[in-house]
Amino acid sequence: MTPRLLRTAVATVLALGALGLNQPARASSSDGVHTVRVPDGDPHERSLAPRTTEPFSLVGVTWDDPDATLEGTAQVRTRSRESGAWSTWRPLETDARTPEIGPDRDRAGVRGSTQPLWTGPSDGVQVRISGSRLPEGLRVELVDPEAGSGTVHTAAVEPDAVGPAAGPLSAERPVVTSRSSWGADELLVKDPPTYTGGTRAMFVHHTAGTNDYACSASASIVRGVFLYHVKSNGWNDIGYHFLVDKCGTVFEGRAGGIDKPVLGAHTYGFNTATSSVSVLGDYSTAATNAAVRQSVAKVAAWKLGLYGIDPTGTVVLTSGADNGKYKLGQKVTFSRISGHRDGYPTACPGQHLYGVLPEIRTLAANAGRSAVTAQEPPGLRDEVVPAR
Repeated sequence: MTPRLLRTAVATVLALGALGLNQPARASSSDGVHTVRVPDGDPHERSLAPRTTEPFSLVGVTWDDPDATLEGTAQVRTRSRESGAWSTWRPLETDARTPEIGPDRDRAGVRGSTQPLWTGPSDGVQVRISGSRLPEGLRVELVDPEAGSGTVHTAAVEPDAVGPAAGPLSAERPVVTSRSSWGADELLVKDPPTYTGGTRAMFVHHTAGTNDYACSASASIVRGVFLYHVKSNGWNDIGYHFLVDKCGTVFEGRAGGIDKPVLGAHTYGFNTATSSVSVLGDYSTAATNAAVRQSVAKVAAWKLGLYGIDPTGTVVLTSGADNGKYKLGQKVTFSRISGHRDGYPTACPGQHLYGVLPEIRTLAANAGRSAVTAQEPPGLRDEVVPAR
């Protein structure tokens, strides 16, 4: 090699090194989650230069103090493993909070975080974070839900596995894709579930991220959220009780029994005696479809129906934390089917999903009435079209 070519090659290597594209991500890796520390610097702006990483399909940002909030914005660009093209800058929702009680809160290593973003198969990332107050210990979480997932079965929790409780508002149990079906690694769940006295309300969420996913990838998305909640947030299990994809498929979330009052990690301040369902996608930008609305309604109708609760009614709950919207001990009146934003200062579940909650309440009430009518003797039955 001539001296001129040698100088050119060295200059090229140094230039790539400045971008981090030819270097390892200096990431730690465990159970499908790779982490990259965001360098310290300006107290109001932090960034991670574009770099090649190990494979991932879901990304988020976490920080050391679970009680700290990121008062600003976090954006990411990712590189497609298939095309090699970089995406546009996409925001991460920064309004997530940790649970206030239970094993999720008691475990060491709990971290504050943004909501995760589903990117699809990727191998490169760039991050920029800015705000009036940035928490310490920022790091990028790169989740590969296919790492070590093994064989995912296709069994589902059948609707006749457990009958609904007797009562005038009982609804038919929906078909739910079980944890074993979507590939939950139960060895990562360290503590048994905590149970509360009952289920008095249902909170509706969205996972944010993207709506541009194939429903065949939904199990991977759920598995990615599970890994992010457990390995990145340091929670005991996935936070939601149920998840629903855009095709209407229902997935079992937190372990402990879908017919049991399991303590979740979903609505900071109101996790006790409530249940949750999160729709895969961002409903700040996309409209809901009939499949989503029907599935959310069926889940809520069945879960509330176990306790004879009218899904169109209201309930008074007491806040378990100062959460930025309500004070500790404050009594708040909620609809029995409420949005995440009703209990916590967030845009979740997105305006398009929040705006159809009245319709979902009506669908849930009709599901309960249809189930009751179906149990009556034929001679006493009114003409009722079951909700689909």
